[in-house]
Amino acid sequence: MKKIALIIASLFSLTNTFGQSNEPKLIISHLTGDFYIYTTYNTYEGNKIPANGMYLVTNNGVALFDTPWDTTQFQLLLDSIQLKHNKEVTICIATHWHGDRTDGLEYYKQKGIKTYTTKLTDDLCKKNNKKRAEYLIEKDTIFNTGQYSFETYYPGQGHTEDNIVLWFSKEKILYGGCLIKGAEAANLGYLGDGNIFEYETTLKNVQKRYPDPKYIIVSHHNWNNINSLKHSIKMAKKLKRKNRK
Repeated sequence: MKKIALIIASLFSLTNTFGQSNEPKLIISHLTGDFYIYTTYNTYEGNKIPANGMYLVTNNGVALFDTPWDTTQFQLLLDSIQLKHNKEVTICIATHWHGDRTDGLEYYKQKGIKTYTTKLTDDLCKKNNKKRAEYLIEKDTIFNTGQYSFETYYPGQGHTEDNIVLWFSKEKILYGGCLIKGAEAANLGYLGDGNIFEYETTLKNVQKRYPDPKYIIVSHHNWNNINSLKHSIKMAKKLKRKNRK
């Protein structure tokens, strides 16, 4: 079990949205090397739900993947990273248009951070009145930041029309966002903007392209279980069959 660092003492003095003053709103966990998972929380259908994002510490600053779901944590995440690593966030990429991935884009853009989404995500953000990035990714792209490189990949429709994943080939880290569900998930979650008939194919596209990940990071479940992609494929297959009857 990874050691979890509770960030910034001031977090403990904040009044917790869910009624417990000593419950943190932001948790930062070490993944491997210069990679860290950050978790914030929000409520969905009356339940407190975690939202995982990731960041990477490089020689040229910190790359942030997705933004906090809890809007009160936008600045505290930046402060926490600065305190922990003595570096500033320089780039942020959101993996689809829902607010749990994009709500902080405008805030971070105003802070001088380069914010990115795909062109399709930007179209959907505009249509749904969500926060938008400054820069657009027109196609699957390799990013180089500091001593690291990674690629964005659009595998098709699933959780949303626009969901992408990120792949760090050297470290074999697959950042699946909300497309991939945890190995303990009972279902594929919210599908109001999804495509239940393409979901299985989309997940299999990810599996085919990245057949041997060492880590799979998911948004709303335990990210320590490497079976999350296989489990998500099984759920998507079952759901498609059910809806075709």
